[in-house]
Amino acid sequence: MDMKLAVLALGGINEIGKNMYVIQYEDDIVVIDCGSKFPDENLLGVDLIIQDISYLKENREKVRALIVTHGHEDHIGGIPYFLKQLNVPVYATRLTLGLIELRLKEHKLLRETKLTLIDGDSTLEFGSMSVSFFKTNHSIPDCLGIAFETPEGTVVHTGDFKFDLTPVNEEYADLHKMAELGKKGVLLLLSESTNAERPGFSQSERAVGKHIADAFREATQKIFISTFASNVHRIQQIVEAAEMTNRKIALLGRSMVNVVAVAEELGYLTIPEGMLIEQQEIDRMDPERVVIICTGSQGEPMAALSRLSTNNFRQVSVLAGDTVIFASSPIPGNEKSVSRIIDNLYRIGAKVIYGTGGATGMHVSGHAYREELKLMLTLMKPTYFVPIHGEYRMLELHRSMAESVGVERDNIFILNNGDVVDIQDGVARQTRHVEAGDVFVDGLGIGDVGRVVLRDRKLLSEEGMLIIVVSMSKTDGRIISDPDTISRGFVYERDAEELFNEVNELVISTIKEAKPSTRYRRNDMKHEIRKAVEKLLYTRTRRRPMILPIIIEI
Repeated sequence: MDMKLAVLALGGINEIGKNMYVIQYEDDIVVIDCGSKFPDENLLGVDLIIQDISYLKENREKVRALIVTHGHEDHIGGIPYFLKQLNVPVYATRLTLGLIELRLKEHKLLRETKLTLIDGDSTLEFGSMSVSFFKTNHSIPDCLGIAFETPEGTVVHTGDFKFDLTPVNEEYADLHKMAELGKKGVLLLLSESTNAERPGFSQSERAVGKHIADAFREATQKIFISTFASNVHRIQQIVEAAEMTNRKIALLGRSMVNVVAVAEELGYLTIPEGMLIEQQEIDRMDPERVVIICTGSQGEPMAALSRLSTNNFRQVSVLAGDTVIFASSPIPGNEKSVSRIIDNLYRIGAKVIYGTGGATGMHVSGHAYREELKLMLTLMKPTYFVPIHGEYRMLELHRSMAESVGVERDNIFILNNGDVVDIQDGVARQTRHVEAGDVFVDGLGIGDVGRVVLRDRKLLSEEGMLIIVVSMSKTDGRIISDPDTISRGFVYERDAEELFNEVNELVISTIKEAKPSTRYRRNDMKHEIRKAVEKLLYTRTRRRPMILPIIIEI
């Protein structure tokens, strides 16, 4: 039997979020990451977006493991939903496992999931695949890149990375191991592309600490500082600045409280005893003695900072003269929501420190800039290259960088989710596609909200709904009582009495003029009513509400 290696993208291609990649050698499949992403304003009512794992379910007997590169939501957020469908062993570093455990507890899956600790020195065997790891820097501790050695050659997945030569936690990227992989020969490299548009090198996380300390020294009242809950390095810098300025710390937001508890328990975060206070203690302390670390730096409407900006947070308020610091940059697509919160805070009279990392010094990116992306390519020297984790323009720019350091253009594949790169006898081709896409989580429902439901929700949100209730005789199809028309989000009923009378008359005439066979087929009768009323309403109002005829048979 010929040896065959396949690399599949099921999430994270041409998007930022819900990362998932698959390495398959013959009958052994290993899944890398299982993230989620938040919906935009067009996906009304949807809570979360995860991957379509139809291919993995069809090949469930071949799936050996889920390996997680680090603990950010776009890499671990989909794990509970994945494990409900495919209960496979999960491999991750200490902090990443701690954050995964939080989600598994919420979904009551912790007891039945096999979690295995790995680090940069671990090796795993899955059939003919040997898996090793190398440490990388990112905006969260305990990040790994992965190398899959197969009889066809070595496939490397970088995970999210940057090259921070002065990391806050003094955990350095393993450049030696990366160079060794390149020296031995990398057949295919999958490397992240998030900052492919940014020239030069990213700043060190260490640079942020001084700016936070300076802002804390200048603040005269309460300090609110918002960052990603998972940015443990940033939280440690906030703790150090609070200690220096003799302030206590309160945590707002469930994810912030949970992540800090896990990071402190595992030793990734050091908080002096007695520094943490409960939120009900904030108002009992002098304003200049308090720092509030909160969620919501991306403008999430229900997160702490958004509610604080509208004075809608129980027990805690932002007052005129307080300092509010955004220790993050908006993810593309979140700019409007963040701007709205900043405007609200200015209206209150707060001093707001916001902007990109370069503008305020309060944030640096955890993702490699262009020269770092080139450095990774140079270290790995891949024969084939797949840029991942970025929007299409970022993938294209990363392709150009790969060409500039010697990768042949024909050996670079820009994929869509579901595309497969097959490698046989050292030759890679992209000719196959498997089922992939978005699955929407809405409440307890997974995948039961599709495009048709979303289309209806959009129609309801834009044009409203008109319900027409009519009672008819079951035996002869006569109208027993006049129609009752109810408007929801279409027009105000008291102001549209004339229009509703016209609708009711049209419904009566439509039923009377219908063929006897149509009157007895209720779905056909509803269709005729809907068609007639829709035409009338568009003529009178130039609107197309959702029309819902209800026929009650008596």
